[in-house]
Amino acid sequence: MLGQYMMWFAVGVSGLGAFGVALAFAWRPTEQKLMLMRPLSLASVFSAIGSLTAGAATILEGAAATSTWSPNGVSRLLMGSAEALIPVFAAFSFLAVAWLLVAVGMRRQV
Repeated sequence: MLGQYMMWFAVGVSGLGAFGVALAFAWRPTEQKLMLMRPLSLASVFSAIGSLTAGAATILEGAAATSTWSPNGVSRLLMGSAEALIPVFAAFSFLAVAWLLVAVGMRRQV
């Protein structure tokens, strides 16, 4: 359950926030927007790491609660591991596009 909240924070707040500021910077570049982009990027990175560790903790908790391992149990463990990586992928994808927009804004600023 904690992983879902971290996912929404990583993607919704941090990722979209950084993307929005980068979009505004690409449209009208100012030093203030660039200064805001740096801590938002760090927030996205840290929330992605937090989301990954919350997902890993949930996976390990489920693995510890499993008394016997069957092929179905291993399959569920692998599916949970894959799901824990999705918020990290989304957060870093937003950051990659955001910094590309910052690069466009830097080009317009010169």
